[in-house]
Amino acid sequence: MFVLFFIIWLIFNGQVTLEIAIFGLIISAGMYWFICKFCGYSPKREKINIMLALMVLKYICILIWEIIKANMSVIGLIMNSRNDIEPAVVRFSTDLRTESARVLLANSITMTPGTITVSLENNEYVVHCLDKSLADGINESVFVNELRKMEKVGEGYKC
Repeated sequence: MFVLFFIIWLIFNGQVTLEIAIFGLIISAGMYWFICKFCGYSPKREKINIMLALMVLKYICILIWEIIKANMSVIGLIMNSRNDIEPAVVRFSTDLRTESARVLLANSITMTPGTITVSLENNEYVVHCLDKSLADGINESVFVNELRKMEKVGEGYKC
């Protein structure tokens, strides 16, 4: 954050001289001290925020990939000449601790074509799947694993 303050100082000044750089270092140090002292900021918190942001980006990429894969599966079910599609209702529970992680999992399941989260109560999910083949491994999906990792990193984060 100190480096960010200093870079912003240099950008706003439009020129770099020794006096501006020294004055910018002093002001940046003062601002950094202020936010650490009075705003509850810490370098550890910044590291956790950066790690969580990267993990969220990874989760979004995984979600997009899973949506593409599910689209292909649903298209295959529709285009296949067989008429024996077997819808299934699956109940499963997870060990996700935070409510936000559980809701994110439910929404991710609903966003992937062929599956809809019907109910979420505590840690128990009820999911309707277009075909029972789409229900395989839903309780230990890549979404659950990524959300577990995010919860583990977020344990050190205190708001």
